[in-house]
Amino acid sequence: MKLLNDRERQALIPAEIAAFDGPIPTQIVSSDEYAPIPQTPAQSSVEARLKSLADELACRQGLTRRQFLRTSAGMAAAFVAMNDVYGPLFEVARAEAATPDLAAARAEELSGQFVFDGHTHFLRDDTQIQTFVRMREAVGKAGWNPDLADKPQSIEDLKFDNYVKEIYLDSDTKIALISSAPSDIPADWFLTNPMTAAARARINDRFGTKRMLSHAIFTPGQPGWMDEVDRALAEDRPDSFKGYTIGDNTHKDLSRYPWRLDDAKLLYPFYEKMQKAGLRNVCVHKGLFPPSIERRFPHLLAHADVRDVGKAARDWPELNFIVYHSAYRFPGGGTPEDALAQFDATGRIEWVSDLAEIPEKFGINNVYGDLGQVFALTAVAQPRLAAALMGMLVKGLGADHVVWGTDAVWTGAPQWQIESLRRLEIPQDMQRKHGFAPLGSATGEVKSAIFGMNSARLYGIEPTAYADLDDGLAKLKREYLAAGGVRSNLRYGYVTRV
Repeated sequence: MKLLNDRERQALIPAEIAAFDGPIPTQIVSSDEYAPIPQTPAQSSVEARLKSLADELACRQGLTRRQFLRTSAGMAAAFVAMNDVYGPLFEVARAEAATPDLAAARAEELSGQFVFDGHTHFLRDDTQIQTFVRMREAVGKAGWNPDLADKPQSIEDLKFDNYVKEIYLDSDTKIALISSAPSDIPADWFLTNPMTAAARARINDRFGTKRMLSHAIFTPGQPGWMDEVDRALAEDRPDSFKGYTIGDNTHKDLSRYPWRLDDAKLLYPFYEKMQKAGLRNVCVHKGLFPPSIERRFPHLLAHADVRDVGKAARDWPELNFIVYHSAYRFPGGGTPEDALAQFDATGRIEWVSDLAEIPEKFGINNVYGDLGQVFALTAVAQPRLAAALMGMLVKGLGADHVVWGTDAVWTGAPQWQIESLRRLEIPQDMQRKHGFAPLGSATGEVKSAIFGMNSARLYGIEPTAYADLDDGLAKLKREYLAAGGVRSNLRYGYVTRV
């Protein structure tokens, strides 16, 4: 990825060696697609409060701070600190943080919840995108993890094995959908379509049940793209297709084939082919296109928002259009605080509001919003903004049209995101002013639908089949926990250098 120049990169430092390794991030972590904003005063206050609380409670429990922060009580302490700074947005009792048995009992009770993560990634072994390998080597050289010192790192070491650990062992995720990203440079695809199919087979064969689904990437306009669609349908048998309307997201400066969902000549033959093959879900990357990126690539702006979604969805009512990142522009004008100020002043948030209004405007019910990255970014930076986004999406799209995704493993093991949504509630004043319904309890109707029931319906999965399922994953997880396995609390990406 080459979206940041050398000067911009010099202002960054790998998150693995610089970010506080708490249960939830205390500052924005980015890939080098965009520069992360510096830690805000509020985030700094959360970190300081959490460190103080962790030191106090760890001492009582005979643990080090690091050990404590890897426990369920440490996770609860993080949300206590968040509430202390941002107000009572998260459902958490101080007793959870102070009483390990209470926190562990809650975690165990919720561990069986059906969680379908429809937005996950890892990188191919032979990738030329060496960002994450260099970061892992930096961890060893810095002495932070002695096991990595003087040891050559590979994508396999970091990505697939780490993916399995963090998605399936370090979180309550029951099913994950592995995705990719295309490039006009063939070697810079995250994973090729055959690679995603192979990863799916590898996981499902290993565990003996369907624990992974996979995308095939479609690239309208690229030479031979429909031939690749035919090959993928025949050989890879994907569970759905995913595309990037801006074309090459990895190298925006080289992107030659941006496209629109409602381009009847280019896209509609693809939809017909897909529909005839029995596939219904069209996943599309939208948003994550802040003003700083717009200034550099203004010609891609019209392809990054959702102006093309409504007509395509209306013209193809038998297909489902799943908008990744829920089109959140990030960072809404400059920072999450700017996005929140925009919402407080107008009741709108760029592009997410447009997405939420599509069903009413076009008279359709086949458009969905995915929470990948958007929830992670806002829950960390400004949880009141996360609450506003959830209220807006549920109100406009319906609770049955919002789907769970984390964009992990870029943001580390997704358990902190799962816990964030389990505990998040829309403030009463926001509910009254904007007509938002409450999100309810962790296992209530709204959150259960978002966490997994909606995606299960989209992909023909029976959630009850995963209740108390004693397959290879369940056995591996028991062994992992019995051996003392714990979350790493690592994030993968960059933070701003202090």
